[in-house]
Amino acid sequence: MIARNILSSSLICLSTLSAFAWGQKGHDTTVFIAENHLTPITKAVVEELLDGKSMVYYANWLDNASHTPEYAYSKTWHYKNIDHGIDYHKAPLLESGDIVRAINEQVKVLQNENAPREERQLALKMVIHLLGDIHQPMHMGHASDLGGNRWTVKYFGRDNNLHSVWDSSLPESAHKWSYTEWQQQIDRVSEAEENDILKDGNPSKWGEETYEICKQVYANTPEDTKISYDYIAEWTPVIEQQFLKGGLRLADLLNSIYDPFYTPKNTIVNKK
Repeated sequence: MIARNILSSSLICLSTLSAFAWGQKGHDTTVFIAENHLTPITKAVVEELLDGKSMVYYANWLDNASHTPEYAYSKTWHYKNIDHGIDYHKAPLLESGDIVRAINEQVKVLQNENAPREERQLALKMVIHLLGDIHQPMHMGHASDLGGNRWTVKYFGRDNNLHSVWDSSLPESAHKWSYTEWQQQIDRVSEAEENDILKDGNPSKWGEETYEICKQVYANTPEDTKISYDYIAEWTPVIEQQFLKGGLRLADLLNSIYDPFYTPKNTIVNKK
């Protein structure tokens, strides 16, 4: 009986953890791309606010923090679940918040120079993570299946779920790279392409863009799909694209807040 209870508790923990994304490699990659696009002024402010640590150090921090009593309020901030057939802009809102509203609120804290340092530091650690999550397609998944956590698939013959596949299995199968190698290989777009990724962006638009990808994922991955090499080949470019977009947009957001000489590409930060 004791062993059974321990096993049940372990499974509950695992299923709860799988609700977060990307996997560690995805978040590290996204944040390292951002680090490589910070202006010197922004980099200095960020490092001071993080007590000398890099942004990558905190890339996955919120996934663990959201499971602690102190930060349990942020559990629903990692996603915005929208059921099939519901318009993105008409989806019911959770009282506890969602990823779009969370990013907007934390950016306000970062912009408030009068906010206590501890609040600005916490907001920065959250934004660092959430810019990765909002570009993970299953974080705009159906509420009815918990963002793909109850959408069963076979991954190379083994039972899995769609959310977990997109969290870690698919990126790790796409490339066996370190996060620095990911950055070196995919962070190669032209200035024009980068500007196209960044122009007129804000959390709501990023979420809607990811939601459109999510709908394609569901349509192309019916329940009990047997996922193999062809699926990896089809979706690897999307994984690469989403890592890159998350990183570039995170950098643009932070540069817009901290560097007075930087011209924002996004529409969330208004410089007077």
